Amino acid sequence: MRIRTGKTKNGRLFYVIKTYYDTKGIEHTVTVEKLGNENDIRERTGRDPDEWAKEYVKILNEKEKEENTEVVVKHARNKIVPKDSPNSYNCGYLFLQYLYHNLGLDEFSRKVQKEYDIEYDFNCIFSRLIYGRILHPSSKLETAKWAATLLEQPDFSTHHVYRALDIIQQRSDELQKALYQNSISFGGKRNTGVLYYDCTNFFYEIEEQDVDGLRKYGKSKQHQPLPIVEMGLFTDYDGIPLAMAIHPGNTNEQITLKPIEKKVITDFGLSKFIVCTDAGLCSKANKRFNTIQDRSYIVTQPIKKLKAELKDWALAPEGWLRAGERKTRKRYNLEDLDANECYDAIFYKECPVDQNSFEERLIVTFSFKYQAYQRAIREGQIERATKAIEQGGDKLKRRNLNDYRRFIISTSSTADGEVADKHTYTLSKEKISEEAKYDGFYATTSDLDNNDPMDIIKVNRMRWQIEECFRIMKTEFQARPAYVQKDNRIEAHFLTCFTALYLYRYLEKMTKSRYTCEQIIDTLRNMRLHEIIGKGYSCDYTRTDITDELHDAFGFRTDYEFMDRGDLKNILHASKKVIRHAKSK
Repeated sequence: MRIRTGKTKNGRLFYVIKTYYDTKGIEHTVTVEKLGNENDIRERTGRDPDEWAKEYVKILNEKEKEENTEVVVKHARNKIVPKDSPNSYNCGYLFLQYLYHNLGLDEFSRKVQKEYDIEYDFNCIFSRLIYGRILHPSSKLETAKWAATLLEQPDFSTHHVYRALDIIQQRSDELQKALYQNSISFGGKRNTGVLYYDCTNFFYEIEEQDVDGLRKYGKSKQHQPLPIVEMGLFTDYDGIPLAMAIHPGNTNEQITLKPIEKKVITDFGLSKFIVCTDAGLCSKANKRFNTIQDRSYIVTQPIKKLKAELKDWALAPEGWLRAGERKTRKRYNLEDLDANECYDAIFYKECPVDQNSFEERLIVTFSFKYQAYQRAIREGQIERATKAIEQGGDKLKRRNLNDYRRFIISTSSTADGEVADKHTYTLSKEKISEEAKYDGFYATTSDLDNNDPMDIIKVNRMRWQIEECFRIMKTEFQARPAYVQKDNRIEAHFLTCFTALYLYRYLEKMTKSRYTCEQIIDTLRNMRLHEIIGKGYSCDYTRTDITDELHDAFGFRTDYEFMDRGDLKNILHASKKVIRHAKSK
């Protein structure tokens, strides 16, 4: 604050004024207080007006710097707020900005900016695409508009966003490599002893597939009869993303594993790890590829697809070991056990299987708890199938392999074998009985020969983390619809989703995973600061345990009753502070 004077017929008039810059960097000057004319001040204070005013504004500035300064905000009843001038800004993105900088994405962006000699701010666009994917998932046009709601205002146009997407796709491999290397510098050694790989797909609401593009008809995870694109994803044992690739929707997912795994080996320098996948990726070629050098595999095995003799062995009631009794090695017969007493117990058995060029272990587990769960699910499906038979019509059309209508069979001929005009629908007791045989059983194959079977099962069960990654991208990040059509921009779109997932996983890690994804993201979306024109900012959200933990974890706070421009500048600086740890070998 400072003194300004103005000439009047009664002498000079003294004001206290203050200059501030809004979020767009535009300078504004406001009158804080009218002190009166020089004659009034001289009569009131008995001092020289200039000296008194100088001391008075000095006192005001000192008070303003004090931590518990009371800020008086004056509002005029008859004064309309400025048009198109927002005064509430999201500050939840600052925690993402901290991770963006610590994962080296600002350095990556500056390098790209220099090499491509770009006239627009690539770093600003890339960061807003990532923040927006988490906090305001929408089209690229809407993301550009949303960026204006952040404390730091954007400096780019919508057409620049599409140009940036082209560059992001071109630097895909470099970006993924940089993320991996910087994640080690920031968060310490990655848990890469076990890598999980899986595929998912994203459907497009278009009538026809691309002739030569990525959007092709294929088997959709959402059972949608629409063109899709496929994503292959690697994560480490902790569920943190590692590498990704986008394929046409009609690609057999089994052939996607080796190319991306080779990239992990060459670009990330990883060589000794166990690849864990689901049954859809358990081809012999993939298994054989992961039996060489220092690699191994753990793969889910559908019991229904085993050879007859192995299937009979897997389902046989005798010869089971109980988890936790490795020393006694006592064998159990499932038919002799009480389901209630052994409800939480896990039983297992294993046998070697010759795969010609290599040998693997087939490990089968059984759980009464899992058996009860599967039976409950099927009973619900049978109930729905029964209602569908009663209602008839479209309710009887089967849509996928696991549809409850799989239990419905139709009879379309008379007793004499003639074609009937009407179809009779009934429940198939044979199909229900056949499925019930597999309740409670679960099988896994692996080439690991010296590991405890239950350790292998434990590793396999952690696949839920990569499945959760896909769920987060599809639900919280709303990765589809993508709103882009060109192949390179489709890849860039999903690469920003992948990068956003990287940031979210580290955000989750820093808050010690105490809260759900929905709780954390909703909190960030609702964290806002209200601008007090000419004064500063105030907290405009509810302080909770989650906001406290975020502030404690990241080392800065945004929940003060009042923050002046200097306070906000320090907060913004803290959100870009880079912390590096020694790399672990």
